[in-house]
Amino acid sequence: MSEHLPFRNVLCIRADNMGDVIMSSPAMRALKESFGSRITLLTSKAGAMIVPYLDCVDGLVTADLPWVKHTGGMGYDLPALARQIASMHFDAVVIFTVYSQSALPAAMLAYMAGIPVRIAYARENPYELLTTWLPDDEPYERIRHQVERDLNLVGAVGAEVADCRLSLTQHTDALAGLRVKLAAMSIDTITPYVVLHPGVSEEKRQYPVHLWIETGRLLAAKYGLPLLISGSGSEKAQADAIAQGIGNGAWSVAGALSLGELIALIGGADYVVSVNTATMHIAAAMQTPVVGLYAQTNPQHTPWKSPHELLYFSVPSHLQSRNTIIRDVARRFYAKTIAYPSPADVATAVERLLMTVNF
Repeated sequence: MSEHLPFRNVLCIRADNMGDVIMSSPAMRALKESFGSRITLLTSKAGAMIVPYLDCVDGLVTADLPWVKHTGGMGYDLPALARQIASMHFDAVVIFTVYSQSALPAAMLAYMAGIPVRIAYARENPYELLTTWLPDDEPYERIRHQVERDLNLVGAVGAEVADCRLSLTQHTDALAGLRVKLAAMSIDTITPYVVLHPGVSEEKRQYPVHLWIETGRLLAAKYGLPLLISGSGSEKAQADAIAQGIGNGAWSVAGALSLGELIALIGGADYVVSVNTATMHIAAAMQTPVVGLYAQTNPQHTPWKSPHELLYFSVPSHLQSRNTIIRDVARRFYAKTIAYPSPADVATAVERLLMTVNF
């Protein structure tokens, strides 16, 4: 790989959440496959959780950066982080963003760290902050899927990937642990089951609890499969309430599973119903059919190259973003108010999806 010396040791910055990291993984694989790169990922504490299940990442730097939304402490010591990055002697940095974000704070960090090749999209002229600048034509001229956007970025330096689908490594110990935990709840994973995932990190993407309950009852009556309500520990009360409201045939597993066990759970499900959050992208990576209850936030983040049905609903006006780029997209693409999908709509979407998958 001597002809690709600038890309032997590459820092990738994807400073957001777990789902964002999953969507950037095909671009990181492209760097590895094309140049034999050693990939170190700089991401948030939330994003770092998925790294053990990504075979394209070799190293990890974790930092909740102050220009990205997170629930951490009071910020990060950026000069110290720049020194840490400098000590790792990277040949290049690739900065992944959504179209409503600026890559320039991360570019400044990389510039301070002395990384010689700096690659990113930018709307304004970055001058010396970037050595490979892709003028950002999104969202005013086009909108790409996030995976496509990131692949286009690394494609600017010649990186390509053989298979651009999302993928996650399923660990055998996690699968074994899942079976033990579900057996303790009297849930048989040998027979088909369904995963419902109601938990989100932002209120604007929530689907109401009473509609989850009615949806679960409809699906249980129609298909007769166990319904497992997933979620984090902080989402346990909500998941418990939904399982209790559905009644017989529904179990809450929120807070009971490790991330690896959740991946195994989703990988083994007959299908998943989820709001637009990381679980939806895990389902896409596992090629598990998913019905997405999709708040009209970012059109880039739909399931990628996997069986899915999407049911959209509007974000309440008082929860809409103050970011003028996001507001412009909302005005142009989301002008019509769409109510929450009804439970009957969800059941019909499941039926359409299963007919397509089983065709």
